[in-house]
Amino acid sequence: MASETKISLKAAREVLGVGPLFSASELRRAFREAAKRAHPDRAGGGAERFRQVVEAYHRLQIVQTGSDRIIQPPAPRPPEPTELRIDPLIALRGGSADHVLGDGRHVRVKLPPGLRSGDTVRVGVSELAVVLTGSPEMLVRGDDLWITASVAPRLLTEGGRVAVETPLGRRVVWLTKKAAERKLVRLQGQGLPARGRHRQGHLFLRLAPAKAGQADSAARTLLRRFAAAWAA
Repeated sequence: MASETKISLKAAREVLGVGPLFSASELRRAFREAAKRAHPDRAGGGAERFRQVVEAYHRLQIVQTGSDRIIQPPAPRPPEPTELRIDPLIALRGGSADHVLGDGRHVRVKLPPGLRSGDTVRVGVSELAVVLTGSPEMLVRGDDLWITASVAPRLLTEGGRVAVETPLGRRVVWLTKKAAERKLVRLQGQGLPARGRHRQGHLFLRLAPAKAGQADSAARTLLRRFAAAWAA
């Protein structure tokens, strides 16, 4: 029986030709090959040699199933990238972002335009996973930017020419009655820039009726934020 085998662990590995870190499938494969070579009906084989192969196999089976089982440590996994949260305006134009590394160091990361959530950037030996933040006034959906813009209530009823402040500067758009009813305008090709596998995005303006003195205030706030981030 397997529990009565006397062969040493080292000798059993030498008979079957396996290393110290073997799997069950490797053990079975090595046994089949060794048994073929040692079979008494084959040249160079013999009953005693075949017995040694079987005994070695039983000894190593004990290692696989018993208390002295050899466990191969799992391969080291690369560390998960830490998050680098950036404003959509930085994704649009590029710029700098502050970040604290795992060892506590504060770094300022220079970023190219066109980054999306899920992209990675490397700082020294650290890899950072980009996460785009957003706000009710400005969101990122895929490659597209969505901005809430305030316009005169009359234009949402009648349509017409309207000037809207965007991160790309002031844009004058013609608001059709259909667009006014939908309260949505698309500016083609003015979203996040193409980068790598990412396509050029579009800029969507969600139109909201402005209160007195409020027109474009949200967009102007975004512009001030962008100017401050760019100058930093």
